[in-house]
Amino acid sequence: MSMLKDPSSKYRAFPTIDIPDRTWPSKTITSAPIWCSSDLRDGNQSLIEPMDAVKKLRFWKTLVAVGVKEIEASFPAASQTDFDFVRTLIEDNHIPEDTTIQVLTQGREDLIARTFESLRGAKKAIVHLYNATSPSFRRIVFNQDKEGIKAIAVNAAKLFVKYAAQQPETHWTFEYSPETFSATELEFAKEVCDAVIEVWNPTPEHKMILNLPATVECATPNIYADQIEWFGRHINRRDSVIISLHTHNDRGTGVAATELGLMAGADRVEGCLFGNGERTGNVDLVTVALNMYTQGLDPQLDFSDIDGVRKVVEECNQIQVHPRHPYVGDLVHTAFSGSHQDAIRKGFAQQKDDALWEVPYLPIDPADIGRSYEAVIRVNSQSGKGGIAYLLEQEYDISLPRRMQIEFSQVVQAETDRIGLEMTAQQIYALLQREYLQANTPYALVSHRLQEENGNSSVEVEVSGKGQGETNLRWHGKGYGTLEALVAALPIKVEIMDYNEHAIGAGTNAKAAAYIELRVNGERPVHGVGIDENITTASFKAVFSALNRSLSQLEAKAA
Repeated sequence: MSMLKDPSSKYRAFPTIDIPDRTWPSKTITSAPIWCSSDLRDGNQSLIEPMDAVKKLRFWKTLVAVGVKEIEASFPAASQTDFDFVRTLIEDNHIPEDTTIQVLTQGREDLIARTFESLRGAKKAIVHLYNATSPSFRRIVFNQDKEGIKAIAVNAAKLFVKYAAQQPETHWTFEYSPETFSATELEFAKEVCDAVIEVWNPTPEHKMILNLPATVECATPNIYADQIEWFGRHINRRDSVIISLHTHNDRGTGVAATELGLMAGADRVEGCLFGNGERTGNVDLVTVALNMYTQGLDPQLDFSDIDGVRKVVEECNQIQVHPRHPYVGDLVHTAFSGSHQDAIRKGFAQQKDDALWEVPYLPIDPADIGRSYEAVIRVNSQSGKGGIAYLLEQEYDISLPRRMQIEFSQVVQAETDRIGLEMTAQQIYALLQREYLQANTPYALVSHRLQEENGNSSVEVEVSGKGQGETNLRWHGKGYGTLEALVAALPIKVEIMDYNEHAIGAGTNAKAAAYIELRVNGERPVHGVGIDENITTASFKAVFSALNRSLSQLEAKAA
């Protein structure tokens, strides 16, 4: 068997951070952060085929509709397409009053000048500066020492002040990212950020943004939270700084790192819808927001039509959302397992509209994000009686008695084993019809007539039927109640074990469903179903259904 190589000589564990009095482990998220989408910049740059202007505008409008208030629209100096898109947003008035456009640039003066030019005429804008600060980037990419890296940030920050002054009609907010923050020595990250703060001179009334990226996720989420808490404690002029998170998902823990970072004191989150972005992607804003929602906290983002949002994202990104993706995947609210289905069905039965949500296995009410309940339970070879019963109840108002659920689940199990596929509610109902409602051999009910005796509960019944080669069979019976009279009339000894009935629908179009469990000649009990506008007719049909099924099973057993 092949083995992974010994990692100890190739990889180093990330060092822990000494904060003996760290506070984030005992905190909870109590308010929504400032949300910033980088779908149109970071997410767009990571696509095999970047979005054209039409798709970018469609995506922009979706982000605005969802309620994202800060949207990083492009890297204007990177291409004419990105520059023109920013101009379109400004000139065609696509930026609402409560929404701020954000753009990204590196520290070269030609790129900064081009970036500010793209924003001419904007009422307000965030301009985002970044340069990498970690040891590997200093050594391998830039061949610069710490002073050289800091000088890049400081010189670019001064250029921001210069070019912003040329457009005083715009309300400017500056953002700085020490790229690869999570892999940078904390003292040096602070040193660079403090130097930028001195240039931009933010105030509590006009704050700047310090974005602290886990550009490459390199440690467990608690380490990132420690980094954020340490930074918030030590950065200069904390009251004039918005601390922003920008996590990636290289270790698969981008959401966790973001949540812990918010507990550690961050104010803002940058990410992409459904986690698009370079490599394994940026943090998924939808998951972070809906995680808050399921804890009783309003995330200030609207995903009440999550499938509509997904449709736009998939068509613009040309990347399908995974069926197991949290909240939005096709299968995330779906149970195939019999025990899961049974618990979900019981949960729905007791759930009140004005009560806390307590449906087992469903952390969120699918209706809150625009999902129907139709796909919650789906039936395959792993499913049990609860799922089958749930689908029939939801789609056809058929409420099978418990013991019949057990019996019918075996019928469905045999069919799913045979076809090797999932069964829809329509297919399950068709199987119910074939197995029960159309069980009309060897005997079929043609008509019946009742006569009740005045003064007592005795009922006399006359039944017309066909079967056994006869087309005009007539049976007479008498008993205390219609079913007893029918049983007395039948040519075969049967014993009714259980009976249930309920209405299907309401008003003039209502029908009755009747369920019989009976035993023929002392054999194993068998169920039958009858549906009709008349409850007596429905119950008689159910008796014939069960009788015929029992006789067919006895014949097959004998053969």
